[in-house]
Amino acid sequence: MKKVIVEKSGGIVHVKINRPDVLNACDGETYNAIADAWEELENDPDLRVGIVSGEGRAFCVGTDIKWVKSPDADDFVDRLYPRMLTLTKPVIAAIHGHCNGGGLEQALACDIRVCTEDAHFGSGEVRLGWIPGGYGTQRLPRVIPLGTALELLYTGGRINAQDAYRLGLVNYLVPEDQLMDKCTQIASEILKSAPLAVQKMKIAVMQGLDMPLPQAVRLEKECFDFLMRTEDSKEGALAFAEKRAPNWKAK
Repeated sequence: MKKVIVEKSGGIVHVKINRPDVLNACDGETYNAIADAWEELENDPDLRVGIVSGEGRAFCVGTDIKWVKSPDADDFVDRLYPRMLTLTKPVIAAIHGHCNGGGLEQALACDIRVCTEDAHFGSGEVRLGWIPGGYGTQRLPRVIPLGTALELLYTGGRINAQDAYRLGLVNYLVPEDQLMDKCTQIASEILKSAPLAVQKMKIAVMQGLDMPLPQAVRLEKECFDFLMRTEDSKEGALAFAEKRAPNWKAK
């Protein structure tokens, strides 16, 4: 049985963690397979959006503790999280059930998060004598209020779906039978936008967040100037004038 199922359809790559017997806890093979999928998303011009989900009763409960204790455990943070940090294409997290530890970190690494009413979120590494190793200490306080993030990190506590939505941790809270439909709808809306513009938009926003404003403004100007020289920028303006859908070429 494949630990990660990857399916492609119409510019969208669907990545499903497939270890339901352990609530999609990830071992090294699983982490590497997910990293491979995001590598393909980044490098394949026909793929423009990713959706990540989990099989069974959970999105992902993080790292498989039994695997970490095994002699063959390698440094599981070396590939996946750096790859997600530099992705220039958007990824949507479809979250249900457990979203804890490394599962929460994978969700935080996504651009947009949608969850079901049964979802719950936590960062329990501190109860194991660890801290998050997939950038959780850095991403969580950038998404939700600092005090709340620190409480979750210090205590290993959890929040439910309603609190996650209230805090802005997730964009949408939907019934379970609407989860994938909502994520696909968002992905389809992204596909209507110019591919290079979406990529440059993500670069400008994500990199700009960690820059002083004058430097971030220069980055935005660089991205803007690049796009204004592309064929797609001319096509977008022409399509708007002619009241038709643009024919994007990512050029």
